[in-house]
Amino acid sequence: MQPTNPPAAVPPPAVPAAPGKFRNRRVRLILAMVAGITALLCVGGVGVFISLYDEATEVKRTAPDAVVDGFLRAYLVNRNDQQASLFTCKSGADLAAVSALRGETVSREKSFDVTVNVSWSTLTVSGAGEENRSVTTDLVISGSSNGNSISRRSETWRFALTNEDGWRVCSASKLS
Repeated sequence: MQPTNPPAAVPPPAVPAAPGKFRNRRVRLILAMVAGITALLCVGGVGVFISLYDEATEVKRTAPDAVVDGFLRAYLVNRNDQQASLFTCKSGADLAAVSALRGETVSREKSFDVTVNVSWSTLTVSGAGEENRSVTTDLVISGSSNGNSISRRSETWRFALTNEDGWRVCSASKLS
C-alpha cells in the first residue's frame, strides 16, 4: 500500500473586500482634511480681521494737528466726553474755555430751539519741540433752525499739546 498523502490544504477562496468599505475610508479621510483646512482658514481669517480692526480703530496721536482734529470732533461735534478723553492730557488738563463754549452751544440749542454746529478751518502747528507744541485754528460756530442758517461767527483758538506717549491736548484758549 502506498501511503496516501493527505490532501493538500486548499487556501480559502479570496474574499473580495466589500466594494464600499475601501472607498468609505478615502471619503472620510478627504472630508476630515477638508474640514481641518476649512477650520484653519476660518481661525486665520478671524485673526486677520481682529488685527485689521484693531489697526483701523487705534487712536492715532502721532501728529498734533490730527489730535486736535480728533479732540474737536469728539468734544464739540459728537459731545462724547469719553472719546474726547482719549485725546487729552492724562492729568492737569485746562479745558475750561472749550468746556464753556460747549456749554454755551448746548444752552443756545435748548433756549432757542436751534441746532448749533461747530467746524474749524486749517489746523496750524507751531513749535518745534519734542515735548510741547501748539495748534491754532478758527472755530466756526453756526446756528440753524429748520434748515435755515440764522447766525455764524468765527473765533480763533489755540490748543497746547504735550507729548505723553503720543500728543495730547492739555489746554485750550480763545484768542479772539
